[in-house]
Amino acid sequence: MKTIQFLAVAGLMLALATAHAEDKPVLKEGDKAPDFKLKASDGKEYSLKQFAGKQAVVIAWFPKAFTGGCTKECKSMRENGEKIRKYEVAYFTASCDTPEENTRFAESLSLDYPILSDPTTDVAKAYGVFNPERKVSLRWTFYIDKDGVVKAIDKTVKTETHGEDVAKKLEELGVAKKK
Repeated sequence: MKTIQFLAVAGLMLALATAHAEDKPVLKEGDKAPDFKLKASDGKEYSLKQFAGKQAVVIAWFPKAFTGGCTKECKSMRENGEKIRKYEVAYFTASCDTPEENTRFAESLSLDYPILSDPTTDVAKAYGVFNPERKVSLRWTFYIDKDGVVKAIDKTVKTETHGEDVAKKLEELGVAKKK
């Protein structure tokens, strides 16, 4: 009886995992990061391609502007910006909110870096961070080298220390420091 229950549970888990994998690609360390072209809170458009061969890129996805955890995370990124900017890196937070919403959010927090907006959710889906049930992105951070390869993915972001954690991860990954 236990064997039958185990097989039933294993079969269900396999079916769920397969369905999940079909819903969104699973981006892994070592994969080429999907390119994007997104409008940001500073009014500019950014693409991954524009940083190719020049510098690393950090994209810290968050679920929703003007919420508690996202506010803490963005403030931490702002408060630790000096540590992050010591490296050859372009860094962003990103969400599926509209550009207008993220602009208001960035202004309310006096952010000194841009928030990328993906209201179509296409880029969030390409990065495997879109949560279709809640219609928001997951709180994951991607570290992409200057060749466009995903070097690390942080799926356990601590909102209050995220800026400092990003700077530590850049050091750990050996990202070049500015001269």
